Amino acid sequence: MAWLGCIGLVGWAAGVEANSAKLQSSLLSRWASKMTFTVAPVGQSPKGQNTASVQGGLVLAQSGPYDARFGYAAAPSFLALLEHAGYAVERRAVPSRELAAFVGHGGYPPYHEKDQAGLTLYDRSGVLLHSGKYPPFIYRNFEEIPPLVVNTLLFAEDRHLLDPTPAERNPAVDWPRFARAAAGQIAGVVVPHLRSGGGSTLATQIEKFRHSPEGRTERIGEKLRQMMNAAVLAYKDGPETLATRRRIVVTYLNSTPLASRPGYGEIIGLGEALQLWFGTDFTDANRILRSPARTPAELARKGAIYRQVLSLLIAERRPNYYLITNPDALAAQTDRYLEKLAAAGIIDAKLKDAALKASLPPLPPIPAFADEIPEGNPPGESKLSETLRADLLNLLKVPNFYALDRLDLTVHSSIDWATQQRVQAILDQLNDPEFVDTHHLVGHYLLHTDRNLHVNYSVVIYERGADGNYVRVHADSLNEPFDINSGAKLILGSTAKLRTLVTYLNIVTELHGRLAGLPKAELTALAKEAHDPLTEWAATWLASSQEKDLPAMLDAAMQRRYSASPGEFFTDGGTHFFHNFERWENTLRPTVEEAFENSINLVFIRLMRNIRQYFMAQNAEAQRILSDPTDSAREAYLHRFVEEEGQKFINRFYHRYRGLERAAILAQISRRGRAGLDRHVALFRAVVPKASFADLKAFLTAQRFAHVSDPDLLELYEKYDPARFSLADRAYIAGVHPLEVWVASYLVEHPAASRAEVWEQSKTALPESYGWLLKTHHKHKQDVRLRILLEEDAFEQILKDWQRQGYPFGHLVPTLADVIGSSGDRPDALAVLMGIILNDGVRKPTAEFEHFEFAQGTPFEAEIGFHPQSAERVMAPEVAARIRQALRGVVANGTAKGLQGAYLGPDGKPLEIGGKTGTGDNRFDTFAPGGAILSSRPVDRTATFVFFLGDRFFGTVTAYVSGPEAGRYNFTSALAVQVLKLLEPALAPLIGSRLGNVQAGL
Repeated sequence: MAWLGCIGLVGWAAGVEANSAKLQSSLLSRWASKMTFTVAPVGQSPKGQNTASVQGGLVLAQSGPYDARFGYAAAPSFLALLEHAGYAVERRAVPSRELAAFVGHGGYPPYHEKDQAGLTLYDRSGVLLHSGKYPPFIYRNFEEIPPLVVNTLLFAEDRHLLDPTPAERNPAVDWPRFARAAAGQIAGVVVPHLRSGGGSTLATQIEKFRHSPEGRTERIGEKLRQMMNAAVLAYKDGPETLATRRRIVVTYLNSTPLASRPGYGEIIGLGEALQLWFGTDFTDANRILRSPARTPAELARKGAIYRQVLSLLIAERRPNYYLITNPDALAAQTDRYLEKLAAAGIIDAKLKDAALKASLPPLPPIPAFADEIPEGNPPGESKLSETLRADLLNLLKVPNFYALDRLDLTVHSSIDWATQQRVQAILDQLNDPEFVDTHHLVGHYLLHTDRNLHVNYSVVIYERGADGNYVRVHADSLNEPFDINSGAKLILGSTAKLRTLVTYLNIVTELHGRLAGLPKAELTALAKEAHDPLTEWAATWLASSQEKDLPAMLDAAMQRRYSASPGEFFTDGGTHFFHNFERWENTLRPTVEEAFENSINLVFIRLMRNIRQYFMAQNAEAQRILSDPTDSAREAYLHRFVEEEGQKFINRFYHRYRGLERAAILAQISRRGRAGLDRHVALFRAVVPKASFADLKAFLTAQRFAHVSDPDLLELYEKYDPARFSLADRAYIAGVHPLEVWVASYLVEHPAASRAEVWEQSKTALPESYGWLLKTHHKHKQDVRLRILLEEDAFEQILKDWQRQGYPFGHLVPTLADVIGSSGDRPDALAVLMGIILNDGVRKPTAEFEHFEFAQGTPFEAEIGFHPQSAERVMAPEVAARIRQALRGVVANGTAKGLQGAYLGPDGKPLEIGGKTGTGDNRFDTFAPGGAILSSRPVDRTATFVFFLGDRFFGTVTAYVSGPEAGRYNFTSALAVQVLKLLEPALAPLIGSRLGNVQAGL
């Protein structure tokens, strides 16, 4: 019987340990004390710490709602995204071996977890711009909780949690409750209705709704994991646990999930739940629950609030069921608990009766919890905060602001808030008539006093750093999320001349590299054989010039002269006529530099034509296919033309006829064909080849041809049998495009066909429709189409060069009009180009966030800084220097002369300023067949100036009006230049201008 004695001894020891927790407190506290982490610079690992932590933090074996909400679970992906954007981890949390091993075996790191976190944004100097605290209302410590709430919670969930003895109590397990729950589970295998829960303490419930998958306990193994995590955490601060147990109460009340509301999201903690479910202020509720009720009204109010609190504590067990699906069940359960609480002496009879009489209020509207921002900040701060947060969404790939604002993340932006305020204050006044009048914004090419109230302005200032460019100011006058600087594709006019000039000088640089070493005779021969003007000029200049270095050649290229006379140019598949902005420019023959300074359109149209010809000449097939009709590549190009143009027609006709019934298709296409009975019969038979003679009669009757006799009509029916004619012939007789006939016919037979299906099935119709091109003996017809394709290929090469400059779009319309902005651009993309020019031709990354502090004070902590590794050379340094000279000329002699002397350096001398102006007048024009404009609808108007100030600062100023209102304005880029001049006092402290410092009293 000795074994029975041993069992009894073990049982007795287990009982003693369950009541005293002496052994477990000793063992677990020693173990937990070794589970530590240290924040150290990357590459350094304190002695005894684990160097295998992944990307600045521990990898969780599992992650729950808390880890997802604060971003801990996504830490590896966040860090990878930041690294891809040019950031690097500078410091990170390094776990001890014990902590790494514990997590590696499925545990959750024991540390003092945050009840509240959220996104915090600062400017470059530490000024608070945005603070998102979530949950918005919490108890900061145990003493803030009304005793009535504490006692109610313990009675309902964990009655012995705060018992003073034993001091070493393990809050993770209530052994009697656990034994009953375990017995119930075992018995439930045989008798299902005996299965019961109720073994969870507050500590294990916290582990469940914070760190278990989806906040649930699906298996017994997960329950044991919760208990182990809770036990280790309980002894983190030593064997005695009373302080920890009090903290558990605080954490539970702050963190318990209480369902979700559409339009808001999940509701966490008692404070937020009181506000969201009942419209009760958290501070008021705590004050009332602490205070004695001296009057019947105070007692009724206290009873109502106590009922709300009790209902929420009960609802935590089944939040969606009680708060959304079945509130009546919650009310009944609350009534039962009120009786139990009164019987147990937790509440008195008066409070019980008051609570029983109370009812829960109707669902309140969702409140707009205000961001915590410094008092006195102007309205512009919220727009800046929204802009920065939107950029963070894109950077971190976070789905929405709701998720972003809950991240445990502190971000230091590159914005200079003091300068931002000064700039924003001026922008906010630019639609004030009195301010506009008194600050020289009214006049020719500027504003009119009666038309200045709807212009939107954007200013972005960048500072050039050693490793990248930093956004210092990002301000606009719009009271909406749209960002003029980067939010749309805008027609920015002559700013495209800057991109064109870069491409031109890049070509000159390429030609210099290829030709500068050749002997004079070879250069002379090459000039005679050249197929494009730029190669011809380069070879001629190198053959005759004494100076052959690149700077000299670039200077010479800038002094080449072009006619500024208006004229017709073949581009984009047709003949186009271009004009100068000023008529007096038509008689000029300026240099490229003079044309750039004064933004003369026709010079740059001709320069772009030269660039197009250069890239066409680089295409080895181009000359062959144009000169040799038998070249095999020629046929391939022709088929490519057929496919490209054919697809445009197919798409157009598909949209015209999709979704229509047969009668509607016939009615519409008949209006497009030629008049006359024969033509209508031919069209009908082409579109509906299987139609009967009776169908034809019905169609012609609807077309008012009912007077035709049957014999005559039958003759026409047979005459225009589709089998007798090709698709091209059928379409010619009817007077309709062959592909229109084919698409209409296909949709009659296949009314549900998708565009992709129609395009795929049209492949056999294309060669037949374009037989006039593919089988002609007239070489000229083919050459015209081949030149269209070769122009497309040339503009693909131009696009590649522009994209290296930072052009933000993946397509250029193949037209010479690109040089005057027809393909659109973005101000921030032009600023990228200005940064390249200022950085001697090297494209460096741009940042508006300098430093990230993720999960501070946790085992997932990481500090990330901007450390870009890549820099791309876009142009030779000699090209960048020559373009800076040209940009300075725009201010000294050209369209931005108004800025001369506006900014002074610290030495009192004029600051070196350069830039390029651009005016965009975007309209939707409708043309008559002869080319005359039938109507012109204004879309938007823009005025842009992209500039540099000294050798460190650059940026853009943009004025913008959209919609029909744009037609009332005639401002040009002179407005943007004048705005930059007006901003000098606001920018001076940032850039160090002496004049501004004096005006600002500095």
